[in-house]
Amino acid sequence: MNDDRADLQRRRFLRDSARWAFAAAATSLLPTAVAQPGLHADQQVLARVRGGRVRGQREHGTCVFRGLRYGADTAAYRFQPPRREAPWRGIADALEYGAAAPQGGGEGPGSEDCLFLNVWTPALGDGGKRPILFYIHGGGFNNGSGSDPLYDGGALCRRGDVVVVTVNHRLNLFGYLYLGALGDPRMAASGNVGQLDLVQALHWVREHAAVFGGDADNITVFGQSGGGAKIATLMAMPAAKGLFQRAWTMSGQQVTAAGPRAAAQRTAIAMQAAGAGDIEALLRLSPAALLAAGKARDPSRIETSGLYVGPVLDDAVLPVHPFFPEAPAQSAHIPMVIGNTRDETRAFLGNDPANHELTWDILPAKLEREQYVDLRPERAIEAYRRMYPHYTPSQVFFAATTAGRSWRGAVEELEARARQHAGAAPTWAYQLDWGSPLDGGRLGAFHTLDIPLVFDNTARPGARSGDGAEARGLAATMSSALLQFARHGDPNHAGLARWEAYGLPRRQTLLFDVRSTLADDPRGGERELYRQAPFLQRGTF
Repeated sequence: MNDDRADLQRRRFLRDSARWAFAAAATSLLPTAVAQPGLHADQQVLARVRGGRVRGQREHGTCVFRGLRYGADTAAYRFQPPRREAPWRGIADALEYGAAAPQGGGEGPGSEDCLFLNVWTPALGDGGKRPILFYIHGGGFNNGSGSDPLYDGGALCRRGDVVVVTVNHRLNLFGYLYLGALGDPRMAASGNVGQLDLVQALHWVREHAAVFGGDADNITVFGQSGGGAKIATLMAMPAAKGLFQRAWTMSGQQVTAAGPRAAAQRTAIAMQAAGAGDIEALLRLSPAALLAAGKARDPSRIETSGLYVGPVLDDAVLPVHPFFPEAPAQSAHIPMVIGNTRDETRAFLGNDPANHELTWDILPAKLEREQYVDLRPERAIEAYRRMYPHYTPSQVFFAATTAGRSWRGAVEELEARARQHAGAAPTWAYQLDWGSPLDGGRLGAFHTLDIPLVFDNTARPGARSGDGAEARGLAATMSSALLQFARHGDPNHAGLARWEAYGLPRRQTLLFDVRSTLADDPRGGERELYRQAPFLQRGTF
């Protein structure tokens, strides 16, 4: 996609958005109205958004609006770009979270009427110009929502005088099934409509920044796991250009998107699994039937799992791979933080007691299945025994799987950013070294552990950090770094060792711990080991 077409696509998106804008609604507030039954008058807060009037509530001094619509029910235009929500009369309650996207697991079954966001703010319409923190949930591209208790933005609001937003958007086949090769112009963007939902949500947030006491020109996107991958993808999307000013990703990268041929092949597998011979048949499927089709086995030769869906290099919405062969030029001016945890795969593999009792004889076969890199496991084991002679077989297993399948994308992104021109914005790298004391410390610094720390939510249900003194202290350190980054574009603060920007060849990385320290190229031997195999983002081929 050439620059002219990319610019045209972006301008069309902005033009269509502008046609629906209600300028007066973006800045006006309502006087106090009759209280909702069960909600005292002094607890309710009211505002006007572009669709109409909304009622939220005050919690611990913070104004909270849950389940705010930023788009229409997607059932009527499945696989197509999002549309504006219809206006309503009267006062709509924004007291409960909206539906998650269709999915399995604990968040399911969800609904195609899922374009909702949630806002926490210290004040309404006071001209505060507060930084806005826009969180994108994890769960890969398949699961999750913005309503997890760990994503509650109240603590960040109170600690840093900021506005916090969390968001739901389309996922799995509903958000990323590539139908562009089938010739229906309605479906040209189908492989990336989940990303376009996020673009529409960011437009909504910018439009309503003043309503919620925020600054439309100071938006930080932050996200963990799949949320970080979605952010990396947004950084290369022309439609997202200018919608955010900073980016903070945690254990989530997207170096390459699915190639169009690979995406079309997976679409064919999904259609066969669903018994759908054409697009019209797909449109008639129930949400449950479409979700079931996504369980078909993926053709990947490296991983055995359900069908991969994610952003697609479609020459319409996404004209370039997010971080290949270089970091996205359109986002070179955006300061960025890229972080990971030391023991990522203990979250996935550490709950199996057998993985904590491995022997040297068993280890090669286990590593062959789980490192997701086409590298002879004996070579990896030999290298680890040389680098860390005190490691047990289980410690080698968790370290090698983390380095092989969880960190490589972070290294690719960090080095691509470091190679950008001298005027590019800085990038900071971190590694969470502090391990959770729960479960006897068996899971260490596992995938997702940084979520309650960054949100300052160690006392919330589901926070596997525990709420001890160490967890609270580290949460203060990490959340303050995020808040400083959002306010100033630099994560350094008085309670933190000097955090230098990442650069080559030093590869400076902050190690978050009870006493956080800066290190050059930590675990560089592991980085060099896995450089012997080419990096392949899942789903690209």
